[in-house]
Amino acid sequence: MKYVPYLVSILGASLVLSLASTKPAQAQVAYGSYIGIGPTVGFTDGIQFGGVIAGRYKLLEAPLSLRAQVLIGNNTAVVPTVSYDFPLNWQADAYLGAGLVLAGGGGSSPVGDKISFALQPGIDYMIPNSNTVLFGNAIIAFDAYRDSGGTAISVQGGVGLRF
Repeated sequence: MKYVPYLVSILGASLVLSLASTKPAQAQVAYGSYIGIGPTVGFTDGIQFGGVIAGRYKLLEAPLSLRAQVLIGNNTAVVPTVSYDFPLNWQADAYLGAGLVLAGGGGSSPVGDKISFALQPGIDYMIPNSNTVLFGNAIIAFDAYRDSGGTAISVQGGVGLRF
């Protein structure tokens, strides 16, 4: 029992030293986040060629990503989605996203001409030892046309820069 005060003093000093040497928490980089560009092809309202600006923000604690694509064709559409990511290996993720097609009036975009629900299957490949990403996906927009209400399908791919 006579050694208890010494033990308490040693444990207390150890606790103080360990607390003093800890570093404050810092935000971490969302590995796999990128912004990129490439071509898009819409297949439903005739063959429609255009461009895509794509972005992905990878959430670190969950296998989820926030994605957005701007499809530019006869008209422009913005497609924000939330995806569930399936890692294939250290460099590649397959994913399935769900979201909306926000298409403006006027001509038809590669994914329709009205606001509609969309599914987005795709794959991202991070090129080793670089900040380069290759991406490819399809957008399937349901009830995508004002007049016919049909489904629109587009395929896009490109190259991005990780941040």
